[in-house]
Amino acid sequence: MTKLLLTGLAVMCIASDPNAQADHPRRRPVVSPHGMAATSQPLATQAAIDTLKRGGNAVDAAIAANAVLALTEPTGCGLGGDLFAIVWDAETQKLYGLNASGRSPKSLTRDAFAKRGLKKIPALGPLPVTVPGCVDGWFELHDRFGKLPMADVLAPAIRHAREGFELTPVIAGHWRASVRSLKDYPNFAQTFMPGGRAPRAGETFRNPALADTLEALAAGGRDAFYKGDIARVIAEYMKANGGYLTEEDLAAHRSTWVEPVSTTYRGHTVWELPPNGQGIAALQMLNILEAYDIKSMGFGSAEYTHLLIEAKKLAFEDRAKFYADPEFNRIPVAQLISKGYAAERRKLIDPHRAAQRYPAGDLALEPGDTVYLTTADQDGNMVSLIQSNYRGMGSGMTPPGLGFVLQDRGELFNLAPGHFNTYAPGKRPFHTIIPAFVTRDGRPVMSFGVMGGAMQPQGHVQVLVNHIDFGMDLQAAGDAPRVRHAGSSQPTGGTMTDGGTVYLEPGYPDALVEALEALGHRVRRGTSGFGGYQAIKRDDAAGRYIGASESRKDGHAAGY
Repeated sequence: MTKLLLTGLAVMCIASDPNAQADHPRRRPVVSPHGMAATSQPLATQAAIDTLKRGGNAVDAAIAANAVLALTEPTGCGLGGDLFAIVWDAETQKLYGLNASGRSPKSLTRDAFAKRGLKKIPALGPLPVTVPGCVDGWFELHDRFGKLPMADVLAPAIRHAREGFELTPVIAGHWRASVRSLKDYPNFAQTFMPGGRAPRAGETFRNPALADTLEALAAGGRDAFYKGDIARVIAEYMKANGGYLTEEDLAAHRSTWVEPVSTTYRGHTVWELPPNGQGIAALQMLNILEAYDIKSMGFGSAEYTHLLIEAKKLAFEDRAKFYADPEFNRIPVAQLISKGYAAERRKLIDPHRAAQRYPAGDLALEPGDTVYLTTADQDGNMVSLIQSNYRGMGSGMTPPGLGFVLQDRGELFNLAPGHFNTYAPGKRPFHTIIPAFVTRDGRPVMSFGVMGGAMQPQGHVQVLVNHIDFGMDLQAAGDAPRVRHAGSSQPTGGTMTDGGTVYLEPGYPDALVEALEALGHRVRRGTSGFGGYQAIKRDDAAGRYIGASESRKDGHAAGY
């Protein structure tokens, strides 16, 4: 293994006990023999557990939890957004991947942006709206693996939408921030600002329109959303407000079952979904880091943190160049996640200096805000699911009487010609949301995810390194303070030329800041943007599940 030496620089570890990181509340992992759920909101976790107790399986529980989150955490997800999932099926002993992301409107061309003088797709309003894939994702998962009737699965969300629920503190803060930019979009305030303002923590919020929509889905299936009255309302609203999404776009939408892709890391096989998502960035980073003796460096050391940042920069340059809709591009996934390619990229890292920029890989092409939750059942099925509107509550476009906001995921297209991620009609944009899974010797080990845009692959790697290399338990691996690098080249355009900025979460000592700055990193303290984490681990020897849900969010893990 490669040993990195930082001559004359402070190399420190912030805590001798890897499971007791400074400045972070110490939760304990949750242990249960029959089933487990971990989400970012308590009612969603409870809905999943209740579904399991009623005889549902992990897929039923995941859909039930996601539907409750669509109500209780619209700041991160909803029926107007997209969905990705990885499912471990106990019967076939196999992983299945679902890409339930939507495509751009067929009637919206790149020329339409040029005629408006736009060099970038706007963040809000009608232009970044793409087909919402969440609902089709639910029904694809349910049709293939579900056990209970969909009416039973959606019942908790419908009940809470009609009766109301008390808003939790973290979500209330995001809600308050969102309304500042979204309040003037048609029908947004009527749906999400009762009394003319964002609801506060502890106040009761009701969404009867969402209850009506969910009841229509329970009775009519996925076609009740993509055809008929709901599709008509969405299309008429978009046309009336300068949008391009049509009934035809909605009717044509279908999710795609995909093969998860993987790499190995210290005896574990780590699984992600292939592009149009960014999951393989985590695999690329792990491949680069595996050659180093990270355990001996220690958590919070300048040695390890420098390597983590440089590995991220390398992977994200490839992310900016190659990650896009595979139906429009031949993406070299196998090469990008190969050990040989990682060895070549690793040679570019200077152990004594931060890089200002890296080139993306030169590869021959081969053929062909957010919520995360995870569930597991008594038969051994496990689900890793992530769902999002993109920018918090989405585009602001809120069709009347439906109870949700349409996503603005189309902002992540590039308008420059010739790019893998260049905008085209009927194309899926580059996506940030990524579920993950870990196996060992063909057996399920861990279902996990980290929310938060470009933080997600960085978070995946840090959680795994914390758990595998530094010996942190499942809860501590997520609660430990994180590092976030910003400023790499982006799939939407723009190139890193100044090395970017490293943000350190509270809990790291000043000595680490000084050591990283001596290496040439620009370092800032940060309190936000570090993501949210849930995980479930399967302990076959003890016949139990271990669950974790970090303290940065309102939710928790629970089992029975």
